[in-house]
Amino acid sequence: MIVLKIGGTSMGDASRMDKALDIAVDQMEAAPLMVCSAMGGVTDQIIKSYTLAESGDIDDARTVLDSIKERHYACAEDFLEGELLKSMQTDLDSTFAQFASLLKGVNLLRDCSPRSKDALLSFGERLSTRLIYARGIQRGIKTILLDARELIRTDDNFNSARPDMEATFRLVSESVRPEPGTLIITQGFIGTGNNGVTTTLGRGGSDYSASILGAALGAEEIQIWTDVNGIMTCDPRIIPQAATISDITYLEAGELAFFGAKVVHPATIQPAVSHGIPVLVKDTGAPHEKGTRIAAGAGEPGLKALSAKKGITVVSITSSRMLEAHGFLRRIFAIFDAAETPVDLVTTSEVSVSVTIDKTDALEGILEKLEALGQVTVESGQAILCMVGRDLWKDPVFPAKAFGALEHIPVRMISLGASEVNLSVVVPEQKVEEALKSLHRRFFEDQ
Repeated sequence: MIVLKIGGTSMGDASRMDKALDIAVDQMEAAPLMVCSAMGGVTDQIIKSYTLAESGDIDDARTVLDSIKERHYACAEDFLEGELLKSMQTDLDSTFAQFASLLKGVNLLRDCSPRSKDALLSFGERLSTRLIYARGIQRGIKTILLDARELIRTDDNFNSARPDMEATFRLVSESVRPEPGTLIITQGFIGTGNNGVTTTLGRGGSDYSASILGAALGAEEIQIWTDVNGIMTCDPRIIPQAATISDITYLEAGELAFFGAKVVHPATIQPAVSHGIPVLVKDTGAPHEKGTRIAAGAGEPGLKALSAKKGITVVSITSSRMLEAHGFLRRIFAIFDAAETPVDLVTTSEVSVSVTIDKTDALEGILEKLEALGQVTVESGQAILCMVGRDLWKDPVFPAKAFGALEHIPVRMISLGASEVNLSVVVPEQKVEEALKSLHRRFFEDQ
């Protein structure tokens, strides 16, 4: 069997949902399970609605809700008819009445708790899947709709819940029976906590849902259908000449995702890695294009892609007490750990340490504690430029070519060897696009 994850842009309206169903119909003999996101932009609208309600602006909150309603009713009217349309309209009436009731409660309390947010956010996926399921029935496709909340068991960390893999795998094996000729549809992003309360896996969680379900069912392949033709050599908005990467390893894809590439959610990779399941990233608008295949040992060694992560701050600590001392790094990282601030890159010398962070809300307290250890400097407005590819450090020519391309760009930090597939440099944020273009020309265009 296979898993098809359909992203929000590919669920944007009736015609796009039909294209998603066409993709499934072409693969019915592979026993597809379709994991769907909310209609594109709806999750953001839901967030806007409860934010307005929480602030006391219930009229504007209802206006946003009306916009969400109109979009779903219009979709139903575009591709359903007869009794199916009437039944769907009744279903939408009931579902939006629940939504409005929750929104009213948020307004009355002037508080939207994490639990309430998850309850409201779940409506996006629950609504979109009902629509595409009904359209499948209308088209004569043998279709089953399952509630992901009965399949994905999580902890109670609302808004960013962690799946209980053992419980989830058991529920999936008991409830899901893929078979050729039948399309199973369920929601991404949502699950159920320990007390039977709706939870969400965080933004981008539909990819994670698809991967978990694929792992639980022993899928042959997990397909992620989105609005771009796979993973590109660079962000095409910066470099229009960027090309699709045909094959890439799990580790390379994970590094790209962490350092700025948004096509694949980082958490998507792990369940697939653990079970050796290939992940295929494809464009709903161009289904016959090859896309990108992510798998163990995929592709050849060498540079695959470039990505960048802006909004980086470099924190440097210099102290003569580091010289031939032990435990100094432990004390530094304990400070960041206590402040729940992740560190991305690290470089060290005999008397200094530089680290990069992108979360700065606790920076003031961090600096106060670091100053007890030595002289501290802070440089904001930086960016991490990431060059990803297998065995880069084994190629003696690669660093020379890379830094030759960056000869006009001031480089603040360098990290090579910490990861087998990544050479990262820190450059000024205002120079990062220039640096990306120069590297792309050197490695991908001047061949």
